Amino acid sequence: MTENNIPEIMTELRQDIVRVPKVIEKASGIVIFGKKIRSIIFTTDIAIIRNTDADAVIAVYPFTPHPAITKSIIEAADIPVFSGVAGGLTHGVRSAYMGMFAESQGSIGVVVNGPTPVDTIRAIYDVVDVPVIATVTSKYSKIKEKLEAGVAIINISAGKDTAEAVGYFRKKYPKLPIIATGGPDEATIEATIKAGANAITYTPPSNGVLFSKKMEKYRKTEYDENHQ
Repeated sequence: MTENNIPEIMTELRQDIVRVPKVIEKASGIVIFGKKIRSIIFTTDIAIIRNTDADAVIAVYPFTPHPAITKSIIEAADIPVFSGVAGGLTHGVRSAYMGMFAESQGSIGVVVNGPTPVDTIRAIYDVVDVPVIATVTSKYSKIKEKLEAGVAIINISAGKDTAEAVGYFRKKYPKLPIIATGGPDEATIEATIKAGANAITYTPPSNGVLFSKKMEKYRKTEYDENHQ
């Protein structure tokens, strides 16, 4: 059976799920513990996480990682979760404990932000049995020591220069698994995939934007019903 003929089951209550761009299917994917992952939704919104067709979720946020947040997201998700455990402020022993906690709760991988020290990465790697993923913010990021410390996957988030950064690191590390942000539209996603990204992170519309669209639909329905 070809991909064009894959049966889809959907109910009326679930038809408004957040769908990731179809072009992401062109990515090779990364197989982690037997699961192929191409599309990764970038959100900590539990409602969106429960209503998406993405293969996985990357749950990182601009605050100190906390077990309560990690636990809530993993319990709510019905797809694999990559959990943030370290960054510019959170590192050392706390990050190692966060990594252990995230794995014990069911995370398929743990994510460290760009400023995370190599010693912290090594401490996390020593106590977890899931891949350590390091965020890379530009092609000038130094990743050699981080790879040696245990990083298995890099997650490139370099803004408008993401595709260029992907191409740079793909040439330097031909077999390195690369996740990357896809950008604002299908053209930039495809360019990032062609540059060498194996999987794409997709930032969905906010809950407010999604709700606004639904309310507009409701208002139109009411208007049509009252003007027949």
